[in-house]
Amino acid sequence: MSTDNNVLTHTDLQSSLPLIAHGKIRDLYAISPCTLLFTTTDRISAFDVVLPTPIPNKGRILTLISTHWFTVLTASIPSLRTHFLTLDLPPQIPPSLHPTYQNRSIQVLKLPVFKIEAIVRGYMAGSAWTSYRRDGTVCGIRLPDGLRPGQPFPDGPIYTPSTKAGEYGEHDENIDRGRAAEIVGDKYAGRIEELALRVYRCAAAYALERGIIIADTKFEFGLDEETDEVVLVDEVLTPDSSRFWAVDGYEVGTAPRSFDKQFLRDWLTGEGLNGKEGVEVPGEVVRKTEGMYREAFERLTGRRWEEVLPDKDT
Repeated sequence: MSTDNNVLTHTDLQSSLPLIAHGKIRDLYAISPCTLLFTTTDRISAFDVVLPTPIPNKGRILTLISTHWFTVLTASIPSLRTHFLTLDLPPQIPPSLHPTYQNRSIQVLKLPVFKIEAIVRGYMAGSAWTSYRRDGTVCGIRLPDGLRPGQPFPDGPIYTPSTKAGEYGEHDENIDRGRAAEIVGDKYAGRIEELALRVYRCAAAYALERGIIIADTKFEFGLDEETDEVVLVDEVLTPDSSRFWAVDGYEVGTAPRSFDKQFLRDWLTGEGLNGKEGVEVPGEVVRKTEGMYREAFERLTGRRWEEVLPDKDT
């Protein structure tokens, strides 16, 4: 764990809370039988590889963007339930650790999570473009001829679920609706799809007014077994889980300016390093990546980063 409050690569709360899961970016701790602490580090992954070079403040930016979305979405969609409880740290964490973990940790409901990623795509990009060029389909959905990269889908956003990679090095696999229903059950498959599309449409309209196109994003959902409700969980609509493009300068058929990991992916690809372990990212690439994440935060929330953490993150 770094002593710099702006950078956290590994968490260490096991003297206060039991660690129950260590992910690529997040670590999960048990607070009680029904609540968890999600702590987001500054680790960054690209092409399913966690890079050794952290992005300063990234964990806080992702956490605060997610919590902003939880507020926006539940206000706009009153029936939507999320796992978010509070940004406050639990009393088990001593005050000496608060500067490190505040605003990069959230308390959430502990729920069983459906074993698919609910991906919604509003624009032709990434693996959707690769698939479309190959056979005119995206995750089994036949699309009209003549579509171009960066183009919005003519009939609106599409739902393209995938499997969830369980371990480092494993890859998510795009699947069709039928396979998704086999994994989560017919009872929940339609509800997950409907919710994912509704949340995406709401978020896309909100972001567009603030100068950001949400080209695609992934959601995860859990189940409240007491009420049988599908619940929005995990991070939501962040630069790690979404493809964010700038409205200004956007043009179909060109590479839009992004506020996500695409800049880092492009650097890795250009250097022939995509998918390789142990790659140290140059300082200039780190600074530009952090700057893009900060700009996404500021555009979406309407707040300057320096105003959020004036004593730590200026």
